Amino acid sequence: MSTLRNFFALHPAQRDHLPAARIALSVAVPLVAVMAAGRADLAIYVAFGAFTSIYARLEPTRARARHQSQAGVLLTLCVALGALLSGAPEAVVLAVTAVLAGLGAMAAAYWTLRPAGSVFFIFAVGAIGSLEDAAPVWQAAALAAASAGFSVALGLASRWAGEGVTGPVAPVPEHHGLSTGQLWAHGGRFLAATSVAGALGMASGLSHSYWAMGAAAAPIAAPDLEARMQRGAHRMVGTLGGVGVTAAVLSVPLQQWHMVALVILFQFLAEMFVGRNYSLALLFITPLALLMTQLAAPSAPGELLQARAVETVTGAVCGLAVVHLTRSAAERGLSGPSRRGRRPGAPDPRGPRRTPPAPRG
Repeated sequence: MSTLRNFFALHPAQRDHLPAARIALSVAVPLVAVMAAGRADLAIYVAFGAFTSIYARLEPTRARARHQSQAGVLLTLCVALGALLSGAPEAVVLAVTAVLAGLGAMAAAYWTLRPAGSVFFIFAVGAIGSLEDAAPVWQAAALAAASAGFSVALGLASRWAGEGVTGPVAPVPEHHGLSTGQLWAHGGRFLAATSVAGALGMASGLSHSYWAMGAAAAPIAAPDLEARMQRGAHRMVGTLGGVGVTAAVLSVPLQQWHMVALVILFQFLAEMFVGRNYSLALLFITPLALLMTQLAAPSAPGELLQARAVETVTGAVCGLAVVHLTRSAAERGLSGPSRRGRRPGAPDPRGPRRTPPAPRG
């Protein structure tokens, strides 16, 4: 019952309107700029660069600038790599994306980036690499870098609104706390989960197999076993709900400007709830992702929705399987006898209980 309550819990707000507004603005300005220039085909590159703004939420100004700069470099490299892969066989794109998933997760862990993991890196490489005719590598990288730079500048300016200065301020670890072996094992889990998910996604015959890879990576990024299992369940339930929201949105004829406005709105709503309940946030993250896909490469809505639902469930199951198979000896103890079975006063073999951080990514 405690696990069930945690699944539906809506954690207290932490002045979420500040980062939500900043992140939505980071996405809005580059998107509006390319749309005003009549280049909707370039929206995908500036959007992935703008995801730099998602990192270092509520961190102190100096730490946020450092972490966002690091994330911006990684995202720009992923966009460039995706553009380089454009036109390659699907198997090649997915194989490179899986390797990038492992290396990106290691880089994020080494630099203590939050959100942790490599979900955004996977989507950048997979989505752009899957385009039949992407922009030239230099142009894709330049657009992503410019958008990322704008996000970092907004992150610095947000101190004047009090983000990271007053109210809740996220702690910034001084060190990742992992040995070299643990760091490689961390990357290996992402590589294994995304490789299997990508292969199954490709075997399904549906489009957008990289969605399965992103869903596989999402649970692994959580901080402990309970949070990983919960995030995997959130990913499936929230995405299926988000597919329903998207179906309602796409049932109405939309122009490109309508889609851009909805992307900005959904980005704001996602950031308002992502730290409070991941499943609820996915009601907005899912239509955000699908509308961006429609802007980059329009397709039949029915096929798009089916692929999102099936690929996400497939990937989340793969991620949860890897989480289960690679859990540590201490984590295996979590699956043992319940605390009710201990005699009164006996120490809990799991150690003191701590509330895991709110899921993200």
